[in-house]
Amino acid sequence: MPTDVERWKSAVYGNEIREHLFEFAEEGWESIPEDEHDAWFERFKWWGLYHQRNGQESYFMMRIGTPNGVLEPGQLRVVGEIADEFARGPGTNPIFGDAYADWTTRQSIQLHWIRLEDVPAIFEKLEENGMSTQQACGDSWRNIVGNPVAGKDAQEVVDAWPVIRELNETFKGDDDHSNLPRKWKVSVTGSADGSGQGDINDLAFEPAYKDVDGDEQVGFNVRVGGGLARNEERFARDIDVWVAPENVSAVAGGLSALFRDYGDRENRYNARIKFLVDEWGPEKVRNVLQDEYVDFEMHTAGRDVREEYTYNTGKGDRNDLIGVHEQKDGNYFVGLNVLVGRMGAEDVLELADLADEYGSGEVRLSQRQNVIVTDVPEENLDDFLAEDLLDDYSPDPSPFMRGSVACTGTEFCSLSIVETKNRQVRFARWLKQNVELPEDVDQFHIHLSGCTASCAQPQIADVSLRGMKTRKDGEPVEALDVGLGGGLGDEPQFARWVTQRVPVDEVPGAIRNLVGRFAENREGEESFREFVARHDDEELDAFVEPEETDYDDPMMHNTKMTWYPYAEDDSMDASPSPADD
Repeated sequence: MPTDVERWKSAVYGNEIREHLFEFAEEGWESIPEDEHDAWFERFKWWGLYHQRNGQESYFMMRIGTPNGVLEPGQLRVVGEIADEFARGPGTNPIFGDAYADWTTRQSIQLHWIRLEDVPAIFEKLEENGMSTQQACGDSWRNIVGNPVAGKDAQEVVDAWPVIRELNETFKGDDDHSNLPRKWKVSVTGSADGSGQGDINDLAFEPAYKDVDGDEQVGFNVRVGGGLARNEERFARDIDVWVAPENVSAVAGGLSALFRDYGDRENRYNARIKFLVDEWGPEKVRNVLQDEYVDFEMHTAGRDVREEYTYNTGKGDRNDLIGVHEQKDGNYFVGLNVLVGRMGAEDVLELADLADEYGSGEVRLSQRQNVIVTDVPEENLDDFLAEDLLDDYSPDPSPFMRGSVACTGTEFCSLSIVETKNRQVRFARWLKQNVELPEDVDQFHIHLSGCTASCAQPQIADVSLRGMKTRKDGEPVEALDVGLGGGLGDEPQFARWVTQRVPVDEVPGAIRNLVGRFAENREGEESFREFVARHDDEELDAFVEPEETDYDDPMMHNTKMTWYPYAEDDSMDASPSPADD
């Protein structure tokens, strides 16, 4: 039997949602029938709108899709202006203020406190500047990710940016691919560093060489069925296909259609292609793709470059794209650390000014929630690096700052169990002041996810933190499960969850003790991930050793039961919702 979501989608879905959305915006929040809230909120996702959590009724999160994280000249300024004008609500964040933009782990942008009535004006401004929220959420093609400096990176094997652009133009808004069983996440990477993180996507195109009629060509190997959510982690499986750049769209469309036709629409928990690959196996996926969806003979897989992958591996020169890097044209791109991916609207606008002054005006977003200013001539580098804004968004940050990733958390998300963004900022600052890593370790990734949806990608971090609840001194408090040793690369590994329900105020002490055990017991110059791999779960649990310190956590209480975690009166009864007209 189809799920409620499938029934709602069968009535209204895809592009046609926009007309209804604009009607509701014109008539106001109260015009949405209360008994139809769930149905309309599910549909609104297709146009990038998530209704915020209980106590924040009538406010939405808006997600803007930026393929491969590319913000063309002028677009960053548009984001800052929209955030400044429209992303202000009744709650003030004590660290980030009243208006800000979030850079996500899928190279998208999220704005909060958006009123339904403002949506048409925001859409108009976005679309006038070549941007859109279309299919940023919902059961369809999501934002396509990859190496954010595609087309500019001196280390790339093949330029993936034209391929990503073609996929975005082909499948965004295509009615044949607009109503899938669940979300469809695609990665296209042309670089040899693995920065597209293809292993954790539904569909991944990775650089590879292939001898075709005696001529060595460069294109992409294909992997299918990766993902992190709901404690059902999978790495994408190799389906033994190599495809030339000009044929990527045909193969991607074939796999999207295969998922559309064969994916599970009766159980949303199982409605991801990773479960279909589990059931069928890679060989059957390939055979069905060839027999039913692709009208040319597909090549077998080529010679990949996975042995060269360094991105998020815990060692090597390019674990991320922070810092100064030469482009293939002789200019430079500069990766800036944005702690937990959140930047105030004023800072967004200032960065847009700096990108115009020192570069081409283009800015790109990475999957580590950071920003990259491209096209900086060598003669401009010193002046750019001396700008005051870079004191807060450093190209050379502490390992604990550059390694911090966090999801939205209970500040806005109805799924999250704990507060995340502000907490991870406080964790990183405390660790920077109180913990010393071995001298040769400049990478240490800590990802904090508020629940098992894994939006912060905790399973691929050195230290993985996942929201839970526990009791301390007889009182209910927020807590975190601790996982260790995750990462990507040629041989990716998911984190092992070794310690459960650590009260949040004891987590920094636990990490300090863990780092101490690492420093004392590592063999030679082994990475933290290698250190974790040679110990069993019982040993690792002992290394964690939760401990109270002088770290103070003001969000220890059950923030899920508040209307806004940082409000002076945070009780649900104090909620100011719905938004005033």
